[in-house]
Amino acid sequence: MKKIILASKSPRRKELLAGLGYEFEVRVIPGIDESYPEGLTMEEIPQYIAHEKASAYDVGEDELLLTADTVVVLDQEVLGKPHDEADAARMLHELSGRTHHVITGVCLKTSSAQRRFSVTTEVTFKTLTDEEINYYISHYRPFDKAGAYGIQEWIGYIGVTGIRGSYFNVMGLPVQRIYQELQGML
Repeated sequence: MKKIILASKSPRRKELLAGLGYEFEVRVIPGIDESYPEGLTMEEIPQYIAHEKASAYDVGEDELLLTADTVVVLDQEVLGKPHDEADAARMLHELSGRTHHVITGVCLKTSSAQRRFSVTTEVTFKTLTDEEINYYISHYRPFDKAGAYGIQEWIGYIGVTGIRGSYFNVMGLPVQRIYQELQGML
């Protein structure tokens, strides 16, 4: 059994991976570039970033590295992490009353193999009021979240009217698919 290394500082990813019952270590190299070249499909973008993150790590013979990146896509536009309150409000107004896609790219890397994949989930929001958006931003400070929201937080409780696909993918880690992929790698 290989030692799993989670290369993420996200508390949500840590919680989700722990839920699979695997023991793992968190190892984070700060400052890895998360930019991507033009011309990639929406599904390729988070896979590319997850691969770039994995490339920054040396993996021992007895280790398996897991990296991930999540993007929110609305009308073929990637909504990344908001820069400030105004940017978060803009994103939430754009998502309000509409359906978007959350795509998480994952890279699993050992010293001799590598697997990359992405999982897409469709999420629909009700029409959000200015008061709801302002309340969420001021109380939850979603500046570290793609699309300026966490489905597991208040905005998800009151705003999400539909979801097709993995809920956990929207949280940042498609654990069912990861479990499936790890079966052949550990």
